[in-house]
Amino acid sequence: MVLETWKQLPRLWLTMIRSSMVGCWMGITPGGATPASFMSYGLAKRFSKDGGKFGTGQIEGVVAPETAAHAAGTSALLPMLTLGIPGSPTAAVLLGGLLIWGLQPGPLLFVEQKDFVWGLIASIYISNVAGLIVVLTTVPLFAAILRIPFSIIAPIILVICAVGAYTVHNAFGDIIVMLIFGVVGYVFKKLSYPLAPLVLALVLGDMAESSFRQAMLLSQGSLTIFWANGLVGSIVTLALVMLFWPMLSTVVGKLAPRRALPAQ
Repeated sequence: MVLETWKQLPRLWLTMIRSSMVGCWMGITPGGATPASFMSYGLAKRFSKDGGKFGTGQIEGVVAPETAAHAAGTSALLPMLTLGIPGSPTAAVLLGGLLIWGLQPGPLLFVEQKDFVWGLIASIYISNVAGLIVVLTTVPLFAAILRIPFSIIAPIILVICAVGAYTVHNAFGDIIVMLIFGVVGYVFKKLSYPLAPLVLALVLGDMAESSFRQAMLLSQGSLTIFWANGLVGSIVTLALVMLFWPMLSTVVGKLAPRRALPAQ
């Protein structure tokens, strides 16, 4: 079964490249593996000819988010090692370990502790190989979860979600909020509303708001800081175009002259 799946991977090379680019970008930004997964899944669903079948076992819908998640997890180490800015919770833990060992992340780390840096890079390759072996050997166990009736596994998932929500602030109100948003998500799913943008907003909203506030303080309230140089300006412009693309494509479609129908 695994070999049959691998035979389909070469035809998905474009999806893997696109997802890797999304994952690397979200890891360096930093955004994290979760936003990268949802963003990559959304792009794959939009560009795939079988996008309407996503969620029914399409291999492309699995390859896209997994590739992005792995790329984001690895690329999150780049800002951590070079700038001391963790790109993910895992990178933050590694940053704390480096500081405990007396290692200061930054450009000089590659000069003063080059053996450690290259050893860390080598460990990433080794961990990927080890992870592949572990996953291949435990696939039957994970697949067995699908045989559990939904009436049994649903309460277990609900309890785990409730425990996770409660342990954040040790407040019962967080469980109420979790249940409310669970109902909202169910309604959105029934209305065919895409959940990926909502999840991205929840994950990145707080970080984006804090960064926007810092930018406004630095520029004394001027929005021109987002076009202060070519790199930042191009990123912001691309983000705005992607944000308003549905509206722009609709307007362009209505303004474009219709082709004259051929005479019968």
